[in-house]
Formats: sequence, structure tokens, C-alpha cells
Amino acid sequence: MIKEIKTILAVGSIAIDTIETPHGVRNNILGGSATYFSLAASKFSQVKLVGVVGADFPSSAWKIFNTHQINTDNVQRKNGKTFHWGCRYSNDFSKRETLFTDLGVFKDFLPKIDSEDCKSSLVFLGNIQPELQLDVASRSVSAKYIVSDTMNLWIDLYPDMLGDVFAISHILLINDDEAYQYTGLKDLSAAANCLHRDGPSIVIINRGGKGAYLSNAGQGSFIPAFPINKLVDPTGAGDTFAGGLLGYLAQTESPDFIEAVLWGTVMASFCVESFGINSLLRVSLENFNHRIAILKDNMLTKKDI
Repeated sequence: MIKEIKTILAVGSIAIDTIETPHGVRNNILGGSATYFSLAASKFSQVKLVGVVGADFPSSAWKIFNTHQINTDNVQRKNGKTFHWGCRYSNDFSKRETLFTDLGVFKDFLPKIDSEDCKSSLVFLGNIQPELQLDVASRSVSAKYIVSDTMNLWIDLYPDMLGDVFAISHILLINDDEAYQYTGLKDLSAAANCLHRDGPSIVIINRGGKGAYLSNAGQGSFIPAFPINKLVDPTGAGDTFAGGLLGYLAQTESPDFIEAVLWGTVMASFCVESFGINSLLRVSLENFNHRIAILKDNMLTKKDI
């Protein structure tokens, strides 16, 4: 029997970034949450990308999307500027300073999605405004898994509406700072249980270089990060993690969520090894499977990685 690979509907930002880290500066490179996610997930499944860009969006970026399994029929082209964002990381990567945010056409973004694409069984709600996440979710009538992400800004501004997003989410992706901020709890297990009460049966708390905490209906597991030789640029790591995770879900009917987190962890490990999306463009399935095997071996032997 031929395995059916499910398509993924993904909504989020498509941006042009300027990034400064201790290893240098890159100006006007392709970025945005939906971009990182889609390039990671497209290694395993076709992605239906939902977003908006301006008249200045480069032809080279369209080529990147079109040469991967990324359908851009639901990406709006508007007069004006594409979302531009810039940041600077501290020498030890412990802090990130936003240098500028120019929303451009993203400021008035309202998702437009083909009715057939709304039937996708896998939906990723990137960390855009919660009202837009709810709008896309309400149209995703056939979704087996709605996976949502968020950010500190929305926790500050719209905590109640964010609770509505969590209520319709099957899987919640959140980092440890955001989980502590939203719940007011400083314990991972307690924070995860609090988030479960808002709706999602799967809560995954990303801990950066410390790995991830998976809570499946209240049963917790720690998954370590993959050891990398050199951290160059952590931008987009969380979205890349999400892309790996949904790429796994696209391949199976009965998911093992520890395996899903492993896929996300390994995809994120490639992302941070170069500026922007460069490493993601070079990832082969052979390299991916090699890192999965290393991570599993280290977990089985309980090596400190």
C-alpha cells in the first residue's frame, strides 16, 4: 500500500530580515515565521503557504518557494513594502534586540485561502495576531491537527483571545519564557498542565539549547537538543522545529509524539548553523536521518548531550 502524505496548510509572516550576530551581519535576507516553517516541512510534505508580500519581494525568494514543495497560491501580492524586521543578538546569544520593525503590507493582512486548501488535515498557525489564527482555524473544517504557536507580545496584549486559540488547538508550541508568562508558573510540568486545561492535549515547551519538554495529556518527557558545533543564528529555530514536527505528522496516521519532537529538534539543529534559511536549503534526508539516529542513540544510552 502506498503511504499517503498529507498536505499542510501554514499561515504566518513572510519577511525580509536583517540579522546581526557575533558571527556577522546579513542584510535583506528571506525570513518570517511561515518561511522557516514551510522550508522545514517541505522536506517531507507539500505545504500550502498563506501570507502576504509587497511589490519589493524579490524574484529569488519566489524561486526558493517554487523549487521546494511550497504552494504559493494563497500568498497575496500587495502594493507596498514586504514586512521588514531587524535584530541584533548579544555575544552569548542570551539576548536579542529588535532594531526595527516595518510591518508594511503585513499590517493589514487578512488571510485569503482557497476553499479546497481549507480542507487540509494539518494546519499550522504561526505566531501572528490571535484573531487571524482564529479566523484560519474556523475555516479549517477538516483539520485532524491544528498546531499553534505564539509570542510574548500576544500574551501581553490579548491573553483572553490567545486562550481561545489554545482552546481550538490540538497541539501547542510555546517556549519556556512564554509558558511561564502566560501561566504565571515557574515549573514546566505545572505550566504544561495549566495549558492543557485551556484545550490542547499536546503541549510542547521549547527550551532552546536545553531541548524540549513534551506533555502528552499530562505525561511529561524531556527531549534533549541536538549538539551542534557552532551556533551562528538562532532566528527561526522555533518555526523550523514546528516544520519538522508537522512534517512527521504528515507521514503517519498514528503518531508517536516523542518521535515528532525528535524530528522538530533535528530540523532546528540545522537551522541555527548558518544565517537565515541557508542551512535549511542544504538539508538532505540522509543528513536528517543521520542526526535522528545520533539523537536516539544518545537518548537510549542516556549520554549527556
